[in-house]
Amino acid sequence: MSKKFKWQWGSFFVGMMIMALGITMTIKGNVVGTAPWDVFHIGLYKQIGLTIGSWSILTGLTIIIGTSIYLKRIPKLATFLNMLFIGSFIDLFNWLLPETGIFVLELTYFTAGFFVMSIGCALYIAASLGEGPRDTIMMIIASKGYSVKTGRLVMEVFATGAGWLLGGPVGFGTVILALGTGYVIQPSLFFFKRKLEEIIGEPLT
Repeated sequence: MSKKFKWQWGSFFVGMMIMALGITMTIKGNVVGTAPWDVFHIGLYKQIGLTIGSWSILTGLTIIIGTSIYLKRIPKLATFLNMLFIGSFIDLFNWLLPETGIFVLELTYFTAGFFVMSIGCALYIAASLGEGPRDTIMMIIASKGYSVKTGRLVMEVFATGAGWLLGGPVGFGTVILALGTGYVIQPSLFFFKRKLEEIIGEPLT
């Protein structure tokens, strides 16, 4: 097993675990709202049942099938693993982390979760093994001549609107997560990718 393989896949899995922990922390602090896609997953959970992580997986699977048909190509292994493991980790951490019911503590959950989720996202992206299911939608929209930011905005507005109609928690925290995570992800991604390339001894593409 090569050094590159171990460090890339290790970073990918650890990054997903950290990201899922951060997502769960923002869900526990949903007094101020959650991230757009989590609004949607929580809305489905409230209306139908199952678990939040299960809806994350099922939504991801639906997106993978739809985008694969549209693009006429099979997604990378990392895309499937992203779908499966982040949803599973969300359910694990949702079971492990206690509910608080206290505004100050929920706000602390949310704030810490914002940074933890962003750093975890940067770490798994830095591994350069493939995008997540929802990122594929964003890139499809961008391929139509729109910017990546516009693609992401369209995608997240849709997820938030649908989730709100289903009873998901929307608040100022939803806006903060939608607009603010990029400012943490970008420098973190630069740092992690540079460190990985230094350790591996070759560029990651």
